Amino acid sequence: MKNKMNEWNIIDILSHSRHDWMNKLQLVKGNLSLQKYDRVNEIIEEIIIEAQQESKLSNLKMPSFASYLMTFNWSNHHFGLEYEVLGNVQSLEAYDTSVTNWSKSFLDLLDSAVEFGSENHLNITINVGTEGEVRFFFDFNGIIKDKDQLIDWLKAVNHSQLVVHEFHVDTYELTSVISLGI
Repeated sequence: MKNKMNEWNIIDILSHSRHDWMNKLQLVKGNLSLQKYDRVNEIIEEIIIEAQQESKLSNLKMPSFASYLMTFNWSNHHFGLEYEVLGNVQSLEAYDTSVTNWSKSFLDLLDSAVEFGSENHLNITINVGTEGEVRFFFDFNGIIKDKDQLIDWLKAVNHSQLVVHEFHVDTYELTSVISLGI
């Protein structure tokens, strides 16, 4: 298994990917055997949407960021993560390192600030605007036990390529909007 300091190797990636696909196929197979055809169609549609989002994320040309998000749920965290890419996909290769480092720091801090064992969930939306503006929306729902730590970090963070536009933190939700300094 992977620890936080190591990158995923190809065997780990293939193993986790195969496991995810087997789970999806078992869901389809089980619902087919129960003749729940509407649910089978829903599962297939969810798989299609997930694959489309993975493709859009990959097409942003930020390989470190994409691999971090796509493998995030394979490690032990105190919240689940989903992501979506909106707008016209463009190359953001020049921002890969800064966005990845910022996101890793933020998500590590969030992981330590949430209530363990609660239904915690983070949705990251990457909105690529028509004028080249790119915004990242981090929307968390769950229980935050140490919101002051998050607020202090968001106020103090300073990076030449990223701008924190706004954030809101309370016990049950966190919203943060950052953009690239394009």
